[in-house]
Amino acid sequence: MLLILLVFANQVELKAFDTPNDGGSSITLEWHPDTLFNSYVIFRSVDPEGNFEQICELSDRTTYFDTQVVGGEDYYYRVEARGRESAVSSYIVGPVRAFPQIFNTSRINIAVCIVVLFFAIIYYITRARRGQRLFIRKIPGITAVEEAIGRATEMGKPVLYVPGIMDIDEPETIASMSILGRVAEKTAEYGTPLYVPTSKAMVMSMAQQVVKEASIRVGRPDWFNIDNVRYLTDDQFGYVSAVDGIMVREKPATNFYLGKFYAESLILAETGFSTGAIQIAGTALPDQLPFFVAACDYTLLGEELYAASAYLSQEPVQLGSLKGQDVGKLIFVIVVILGVLDRLVGFDILYNLFNTAQQ
Repeated sequence: MLLILLVFANQVELKAFDTPNDGGSSITLEWHPDTLFNSYVIFRSVDPEGNFEQICELSDRTTYFDTQVVGGEDYYYRVEARGRESAVSSYIVGPVRAFPQIFNTSRINIAVCIVVLFFAIIYYITRARRGQRLFIRKIPGITAVEEAIGRATEMGKPVLYVPGIMDIDEPETIASMSILGRVAEKTAEYGTPLYVPTSKAMVMSMAQQVVKEASIRVGRPDWFNIDNVRYLTDDQFGYVSAVDGIMVREKPATNFYLGKFYAESLILAETGFSTGAIQIAGTALPDQLPFFVAACDYTLLGEELYAASAYLSQEPVQLGSLKGQDVGKLIFVIVVILGVLDRLVGFDILYNLFNTAQQ
């Protein structure tokens, strides 16, 4: 970092240096104002003997970030302090270069938080792999899955599973596929028909594979019917109409709506309610949750959709990750509460520790 001090008229001191903790695209200029001057004009050039161009004029600031620079190139600056009756021009300062920094030292606090969360997850994954039982809060919508499938089996009716209307690259759809595997295992074990209508070709391919593998795991490969996992249409409301038709014709006893939904959520839920089916829904979109809560028997709220796969599978890596994330959230909530109290009493210790805003 090149630091140059300029004093002109023994009243104004200018500093020009590489901006710390950036990507090498900024040079910082700082000065101490004086009451004799009411404006400061900054000039820049790439050649100390060449023409200087005016880049800004400031009156109420003591810092300027020159972001119109190229990293690694030399720049020269000249400042002119102007008063009501006079103006004083500084000497030419430079060369000053902007360099990228490998580490942003102002974000070390964020790195510490990430490390704490990382070790919490690793710790609980290790415990789960050793066979230790991890307490996971019961989710009513998930504990009711087996009961809902059993109800359909007793009534001799099929189960309908709707994995949302988005493609397989959406997190909600991926989580839905994990839950589908568990639902398919139970329906195959009981010999209950399972319908999985999809609106995307890739989702159909994955759903077919998930259902097929589930039937093999429980020793019922003959139960799998590829025609029951089908592609309908990409059109949003065309897909909803087709699914509603399946509900009206087949009258499934249990409906699952797990994935990403938009305006079609209430249409699906109301149609299922009118057929008398038990309904379990879940989505991460807050705007659609009220419709599912109103029309469905059980609803997975937000992150419960992602936690459901770990809850159902009891797989050590998923359980440990879920438990570690919950512990990390608890730590962060405690820090936020302490930070609010710290701010209220005026100490500002935690506020300054976690403040990452660029001035």
